Order: sequence, then structure tokens, then C-alpha cells
Amino acid sequence: MRLRHSLFLMAPLFVGALTGCGEGLEEPVTPEAPITEQLGATESAASTAGITPHFQQWLLANGYKDDNFARYELAGGSYGGRASSTDTVVNTPVIFIHGNSDKAVGTGTAGQSGWSASLDYFLANGYKTSELYALTWGPADIMQTAVQYHSKPNIMRVRRFIEAVKAYTGASKVDIISHSMGVTLARKAILGGSANDSANGGAYNVGAPLTNSVDTFVGIAGANLGLTSCYQTGPTTPTCGSTNGLYPGYLYFGVVYGRSTFLDNLRATSGYEGAYRYSIYSTADEIIGYGGIVYGDYTSRIPGQQGEKVYSAYPYGHYNSKDLTGAVQYSMVRNHVVP
Repeated sequence: MRLRHSLFLMAPLFVGALTGCGEGLEEPVTPEAPITEQLGATESAASTAGITPHFQQWLLANGYKDDNFARYELAGGSYGGRASSTDTVVNTPVIFIHGNSDKAVGTGTAGQSGWSASLDYFLANGYKTSELYALTWGPADIMQTAVQYHSKPNIMRVRRFIEAVKAYTGASKVDIISHSMGVTLARKAILGGSANDSANGGAYNVGAPLTNSVDTFVGIAGANLGLTSCYQTGPTTPTCGSTNGLYPGYLYFGVVYGRSTFLDNLRATSGYEGAYRYSIYSTADEIIGYGGIVYGDYTSRIPGQQGEKVYSAYPYGHYNSKDLTGAVQYSMVRNHVVP
């Protein structure tokens, strides 16, 4: 059993005492579970060697050389691909998008379980490596947690990976399962349209919507309305930024003002993430906190979703909502059913 402490993972981002979004909101107090039971990380059967040589060769031959989706320099940096040209793709390909400072496949590093548990579940239930894909969109460094945001490089990396997997597999649609910041990154990658990142050239266009390319979208423990902890710190870090971060704004006479421009863009319309849209989250999430509520609404809900799986107690927190729900994720993408 390899263990990781989820609170340690987010320490660079959530500094100091947390306060709620608006007056009178208090963090609910829950009994702390024993340290050996808090984290739910297990050994994985999923390969940490990276995408298959066949997929890598296809990427190099089809204009994706500079994307470095393989991330071979990073153990667990990527996953997926055919074993050879005769390998088949029968199931709808599933693309996994991790959260802030995580990576594609866990290797036992504190705070980086990746998608190991989900990959293991899907592999044990009829899927093959040629039908399961994951990338590492960030530096996979917990010391850089607070400086990660919805940047142009991050959004376009996720976007191009989705396009590459669809083209490589020849599938008419893909399924997408995302976690934490990966939820909002993936939603923008699918939504497309205009965006702005002053640190990376200013205004740019993500491209046309990919809605028709996605069958099922699953968002796990996302911060679609922002993070309460960012209200306490203010938009002082890139992650909590008021332009491309998770700043939730402030409440004034029942109206929210100043929410992140990026989040408002995602909220301007709904139903674009795919044909089927689900969320998984816990009101005991130790990272989102405050029962998962931001100004009266659950921040992990996806506008226009068709179903949700909600947990309310240990062991389902921010990370175990991902690591312990492989069967739920499977049911959502395979059967379009919330178990």
C-alpha cells in the first residue's frame, strides 16, 4: 500500500486558515480519519512506461511531435495506444484528464495517484490499452500547485490530445473523465471559442466546439463555480486568479460579482460537454471544503448535467472521489447510468 496525504498535496495553494464565501459560512467539522485510511492509493497494474510505441509513431507522423504527449521523461507521464497495427478499438475510447499537480498514471509519489485505479478497473472490465488514454498536462510538481491555471498551453494541450486520440483510434466519439482542475480545463477544451492569456500572447481562439466528438463527459470534484479558499486568499495566485483561475467572486445583496472571467465563460451556456454529462463529488471534500458549496450552490455540479453521484462522508474526499469510483465512472460512460 502506498499512501499520499491529500492535504499536503494542496498545501502550496491553501495557505492559512480558510474562511467561507460571504458572512456566516463556516467550515463543517468532521472527525479526522486515521492517516493510514485517508488516502485510498493502491498499487496499480496499469503501465507507467507511457503511451505505446505505435501511438507515439503515429503522433510523430501526424503533426504532434512538439506536443510531447508521451512525456517519457516522467514515469507515469502518459498512457494508451495500440500494441500494433492489428490491435483493435471496439469500445468508445476513454480519455482521462487529471487535476492540478497530478499526472496520468500514479507511481507512488505523494499526492499523485493519477488514474491508476480507474485504468485498472476499466482494464479488468473489458477495455484494452488501445481504448484508454491519459496525458500529463502540467509539470506534475506539487511545489508548483499554486501557479497552475487555465493557461493557453494547458487548454490547448488537453484540446489537441482529445483531437489526437479521436483521429488515431478512428472513433466517431470519445468519452472524457476529468478530475479537479482537469474538469474546467477539459470543459473549455471542448467548448472552444475565444480566450485570453496575457502571459502567453494574449487573445487566442481555442477552436470550434468539440461537443459532437464527445459521447460522455464525467467531471469529478471540479470547481465549476470556483473555490471558497480562493475567496479567502483573494485572486493573488494564478490558480485563484480572477481572469483564468478559480476565484469565485464575492456576494453582494444576493448577486455574485467578480467571478473568474474563465469560469463565467464556461457558465455562459450549458450542455456542450457531450451527449451525456455527469458529475461525481463529495460534500466531505477536504480540498473544496464547506460542504462543496459556493454561494449556495454545489461547485462540482456541471450546468446542464443529466445525473450525479454524491458522497457525504469518509472515505470519499477530493481524491478518493476519483480513486474509489472506478465502477461509477465505468457505469456512466459505458451504460449512461448513475449507479
